[in-house]
Amino acid sequence: GGAWSPIVYVTTTMLWIGGRVTASAIVAKLILPSLVNVLVPLAIVVPRLRGKPILAPERPGDGLEPPNVTTPFERNLMFALGIVALLSVPVFKAVTGLPPFLGTLFALGVVWGVGDLVHRGKPNEDRERVTIVHALTRIDMAAIVFFIGILLAVATLQHAGVLADIARWLDVEIGRTDVIVFLFGLLSSIVDNVPMVAAAMGMYDVGTYPPDSFLWEFMAYCTGTGGSILIIGSAAGVAAMGAEKIDFIWYLRRFALLALSGYIAGALVYIVQNEFLV
Repeated sequence: GGAWSPIVYVTTTMLWIGGRVTASAIVAKLILPSLVNVLVPLAIVVPRLRGKPILAPERPGDGLEPPNVTTPFERNLMFALGIVALLSVPVFKAVTGLPPFLGTLFALGVVWGVGDLVHRGKPNEDRERVTIVHALTRIDMAAIVFFIGILLAVATLQHAGVLADIARWLDVEIGRTDVIVFLFGLLSSIVDNVPMVAAAMGMYDVGTYPPDSFLWEFMAYCTGTGGSILIIGSAAGVAAMGAEKIDFIWYLRRFALLALSGYIAGALVYIVQNEFLV
């Protein structure tokens, strides 16, 4: 569902930072397909769950979890500030013309400063647990290094001319941009959607396909949502797989067809919208 926003999902963010889409256009064009992508699986699942109690699983613990040292006001303040900070990144880029990562770092600095001010009166041992520094220690560095490795590998293929050759082959053998991008989305569920977007950005140049063209907008939708058909196809799925110990086959049996139904429905909505409503 996050494919419509340049700051919510990594594949759309990559296209936005790479100058392939603009924030206002991607929100306007993908909000409806992304909503349909969510609602179609939901419509299938809701009748099955109606009347059934939802039981939260018990989580193992040793009973030694530290007590909560923040007040409801502090938690709500930091939550609201975090949301505003994220939403301000596209505004920062539009107003200043600077790269989005500078807006993100500036927003982090604001959150950091407010957090230190809010918790300045707490004892040192409590304050250390609620600082941004402590939060940064929980970053999944393995995932970051994984993505950096993927992007370096894709850049190597681009400089070697392999990606351009593949693009020409696809144009000759398939010939339809919508079918090519739709297949990219399906492949995203196997290969991971981050390298698929990185490869697409290396295969097709901005001179041929300018920003906010059909290729890039449909690519943002297809890779952002198609990666969820299999749990290994998206950063969110891989994170959930590790954090919740979700089994690949369990996800495949219960959610793959639901994700595929939403993916196809949203893709059809985007194509119809692009052909007849724009």
